[in-house]
Amino acid sequence: MNMRILCKGFSLIEIAVVLVIIGLLLGGVLKGQELITSARVRSLISQQDGVKSAFFGFQDRYRALPGDYASANVNINCGATPCVSGDGNGRIQAPNTSGIFESILAWNHQTAAGFLNGAYTATSADTAPTDVNTPKNPYSAYVQLVYDNNYGAGAVPMKHNFKTGGQIPVEIIAEVDRKIDDGNPYRGAFQFTAYVPAGGTAPDPLSCTNGMTWAIDGGDSNCEGASLF
Repeated sequence: MNMRILCKGFSLIEIAVVLVIIGLLLGGVLKGQELITSARVRSLISQQDGVKSAFFGFQDRYRALPGDYASANVNINCGATPCVSGDGNGRIQAPNTSGIFESILAWNHQTAAGFLNGAYTATSADTAPTDVNTPKNPYSAYVQLVYDNNYGAGAVPMKHNFKTGGQIPVEIIAEVDRKIDDGNPYRGAFQFTAYVPAGGTAPDPLSCTNGMTWAIDGGDSNCEGASLF
């Protein structure tokens, strides 16, 4: 007796349903990644906005800069131990002429005065950022508020600037630049910086940037920017 084996394939409708489901799943994954990226970009921008507001608010109240304030020990309540004062020369230095890192004092002055959330303390002997004296970015890298020219490329002028801290994926830092400035890592009010705190790894300009653009295709995970004041 001959037996015939019948093989039944998928109908066009079944294939179409499967393709639709796959498309929806892929769309959901991509949308989720987009939402995560947007949240990280907003977090970095929010931190920059908060630091800038605190900087100018402090300056307006005390007619001096945080970290550099020469009367901080008298006019700001830092608790049981008086605040360490800066030299009052109008620049947040690291270090100043007395060897004090005003870039670290800045966080103590601003939090003690109520302009920033947190409770950062600093001594005149602090020369490197720690969890006690300096805040971090969302990627657990220390940020910096200072007067220097460690940003951009070539002979750039000394300016007060807020460094975002490293360990930021290049696509994230590029989007931050695009949203708050011009998207060019070597021009405008937000530029690439190779700042690195003690014990960290410096961002590589050749991996993070590509001429006048951020090297998004390279996928570097340790990039950084500086907002110029």
